[in-house]
Amino acid sequence: MTIDSQKSTPRELGYRMPAEWEPHRATWLAWPENSETWPGPIAAVRDIWLRMIVALSAQEEVCLLVDHERAEAEVSDRLRSVGAVIERISIRRIPTVDVWIRDYGPTFLTRKNGEPLAFVDWIFNAWGEKYPGYVRDEGVNRTLAKLISAAVFEPGIVLEGGSIEVNGLGTCLTTEQCLLNPNRNPNLSQGQIERVLQDFLNVRQVIWLGRGIAGDDTDGHIDDIARFVNPTAIVCCLEDDQADENYPALRENFERLEAARDQDGKKFTVVPLPMPGRVVAEGRRMPASYANFYLANGVVLVPTYDHPNDHRALGILRELFPGRKMVGIPCAALVPGFGAIHCVTQQEPAVAAI
Repeated sequence: MTIDSQKSTPRELGYRMPAEWEPHRATWLAWPENSETWPGPIAAVRDIWLRMIVALSAQEEVCLLVDHERAEAEVSDRLRSVGAVIERISIRRIPTVDVWIRDYGPTFLTRKNGEPLAFVDWIFNAWGEKYPGYVRDEGVNRTLAKLISAAVFEPGIVLEGGSIEVNGLGTCLTTEQCLLNPNRNPNLSQGQIERVLQDFLNVRQVIWLGRGIAGDDTDGHIDDIARFVNPTAIVCCLEDDQADENYPALRENFERLEAARDQDGKKFTVVPLPMPGRVVAEGRRMPASYANFYLANGVVLVPTYDHPNDHRALGILRELFPGRKMVGIPCAALVPGFGAIHCVTQQEPAVAAI
């Protein structure tokens, strides 16, 4: 059911976007099928999916989209062979162009105890019309809405899920480079975009950072640079090497966060998170970042890059999430597709019992 957003917004109806650390019912993924996305063998990328699903299925349901019946059978066999919790895995035959469900998938919303889920269906234009063939993934949400019987809100603006980050209490992080980019919504002002975020995520405060990291073809998604770790604390990437092209932009973002205030006018604790150095594939800088982690029930999946800072980043996040198991996922094969763990996951929040 699509709700007329001209008459009722999620905020007016009492919906909100929960923080990622709040309880999940499930994690949504799409099985890698598009071999053109990565320069290396797709088998190595699929091995990463198997590692993620093993870790996730131990904690919550995993909903996996596959293109066809043959893939469903093959994936089921492989998941059994690696020890995934099969009882917690639902495989759905919903074809996708690619795996970036964070960006084209639903932004789930919750309401009062026992109320059904809803989600926001943003317009997906393949990251500023860079990849026209990928726009077909715009239709995935319509199929999902029927599958899970969710109410759907359509704001009518272009936005990817990786460009927003919330603390669940009324504050949203995003970047000027992405949301103010003329390749998304050229006719909307910053104030108008803020109003949409306030109405459809139910937030009161929008904090704008500047630019994202080098190599990011999404025009600076927030999930590569700064993430909430609890309602009052944020990890923010900083580059140690002053000669690195990421150094000035990340330093500026860090300073903006130190000066920022939350929805109640209070300052945040801002925790520096290192960068994994210069990751290159086929002569091109990749958007490698430890901030692209994913929070699930009882576990944190963290991308690693065979760099000395892997250990530092895992240690920092382990201290910030003491109740969750820390699982490093080697992403050298994944990041040449211009994304990592958070980019390929989408959380579905749990609906609390009445």
